[in-house]
Amino acid sequence: MTETARQLIIFDCDGVLVDSEPISIEVLVDALSAAGMPIDSEMVHRRFLGRSLGAVISTARDEYGLDINEAFLSAMRASLYDRFRAELEPMAGISEAVRGLAQENFDWCVASSSQKERIELSLTVTGLIDCFPNIFSATMVERGKPAPDLFLFAARQMGYEPSRCIVIEDSPAGVEAAKAAGMTVFAFTGGGHAKGTHYHQALLALEPDQTFDAMADLLHLVAKTGDRDGNQP
Repeated sequence: MTETARQLIIFDCDGVLVDSEPISIEVLVDALSAAGMPIDSEMVHRRFLGRSLGAVISTARDEYGLDINEAFLSAMRASLYDRFRAELEPMAGISEAVRGLAQENFDWCVASSSQKERIELSLTVTGLIDCFPNIFSATMVERGKPAPDLFLFAARQMGYEPSRCIVIEDSPAGVEAAKAAGMTVFAFTGGGHAKGTHYHQALLALEPDQTFDAMADLLHLVAKTGDRDGNQP
């Protein structure tokens, strides 16, 4: 932790740092449909957005009797990673936003439901890896989102109390997790998947502290929140 840092900004990765959710949803739907699980993109949005792969596996097993083995996961992961290497883009404005956070003396990290390998690949192919030296994955805690475990773990590792953390999330599960952790949460709705009435209604129902759709606004919003809470540099 920087000695005089104002607050810790905790970024989700998929749908926040990188515009990966449309690709991920397509790959998941194709793989599970081929395996015999009736699923479409609307169901993925409603039930799995922001949750770990373990949650998907549990649902497939408990509700559809589908046994997802390591061979299945490896094939799906290979397909996803191939598409990431070919298609994945950083979220517009994220590099500039991080530079602004550094200049204004904020600390930041990544806390994602994805495996660390996937997070690192996503950040590498989009040219963001050097901007995010501190990465935390749901595989590091017992319970994934919407439980608060990952965000609390990231805060402890970075040396911050929850009250001094701002979480940037795009999913209802992530917003719920941040609120359960006692952290300020901003809902980001600028990703390629952030469409549809149900998605926005689900986010707003959780009452995030801010909702925004452009990373260019991030620094202003976090600075305003810090000033309001009395966290001066």
